[in-house]
Amino acid sequence: MEIYIVRPGDTVDSIATSYGISAQSIIYNNQLTYPFPLAIGQALLLSVENISVPNKYPVFTGGYAYPFISRWVLEQTLPYLSDLFIFSYGFTPEGELIPPILDDSFMITMAKSFGVAPILTLTPFGPTGQFSNYLISQIVNNDLYKQQLIDNLIFQITERGFEGVDIDFEYILVEDKIPFVNFVQDVRTAINSLGYPVSVALAPKISDTQTGLLYEGKDYALLGEAADSVLLMTYEWGYTYGPPMAIAPLNKVREVVEYALTKIPAEKINLGIPNYGYDWRLPFIQDSSKATTIGNVQAVQIAITQNVSIQFDEIAQSPYFNYISEGITHEVWFEDVRSLSAKFGLVKEYNLRGMGYWQIMQLFRANWLLLEDNFFIN
Repeated sequence: MEIYIVRPGDTVDSIATSYGISAQSIIYNNQLTYPFPLAIGQALLLSVENISVPNKYPVFTGGYAYPFISRWVLEQTLPYLSDLFIFSYGFTPEGELIPPILDDSFMITMAKSFGVAPILTLTPFGPTGQFSNYLISQIVNNDLYKQQLIDNLIFQITERGFEGVDIDFEYILVEDKIPFVNFVQDVRTAINSLGYPVSVALAPKISDTQTGLLYEGKDYALLGEAADSVLLMTYEWGYTYGPPMAIAPLNKVREVVEYALTKIPAEKINLGIPNYGYDWRLPFIQDSSKATTIGNVQAVQIAITQNVSIQFDEIAQSPYFNYISEGITHEVWFEDVRSLSAKFGLVKEYNLRGMGYWQIMQLFRANWLLLEDNFFIN
């Protein structure tokens, strides 16, 4: 594979002729739509023949998905995954599991048919659908309720065919830091006895003393010991209610990885990768502005429709652009094959276990083709 940046005057046909490849391969790889216009600055993934291919680096790959995922998108994505994280199972303060509103049975069945492990993702969502540290406190500090929850997890695995548990707890109170570690260890002991792994999601810390509700309740070193693997949630620097910026700027992601490696072995660490972008209206107003979530393919289509060039931030290693619609200025940040290639480079540079995608609800085919070109999927 080769990455090509669109220049003024380029067309799909001219690029295809220049590289001696088919126009159809460019259209397919990059999900272009008829009549196949391009944006200046757009990054295209080209399938170029007769180039040397280095030895592929072995990785584990995971992707989070809700039960309302398109079956076609899931079918297109599963060949590139080791694990499918089904999002998500909640629980009551007494340890009763609350399954997703929609039936997830087809996801378990489809994952297994592709040799992919279906993973039950456990989240402490309260009645409003937000993370609840009350629920976390109730479970991690009460042995009876904790065992009830573990027993229910075991039932789901043995009766429905899950092949592991992912614990995604956020906003943990600092006083629950050690009880949460003990909870992860207890879940791991139980699930490992069935032959399956337990992973835990970690907010993107860069120091032991980092303040904030996202960070203070998670001890990287202890959780790295308690779980079989961890996911660094290295995204959401640019987020729905924050100012416009890269979702996963490489310089910030690197800081998190380098800190994590001082606490957790590399072979346990998965790098979190966003599969989406944001469209902000300007000016940004704190506590008022709200970005719109968009797909990476959709972001490029917006740039084409608005006839604007795509820029690339060399420090963040992320694409972005601005446009004006109905008199309102917008700023868009998203992921493309350049930004993803940079993140793949981190995985190789630090010999990490692999990567986990939040989330795979929209197909970004170029990502998966680039991943397959760089890695051997365990």
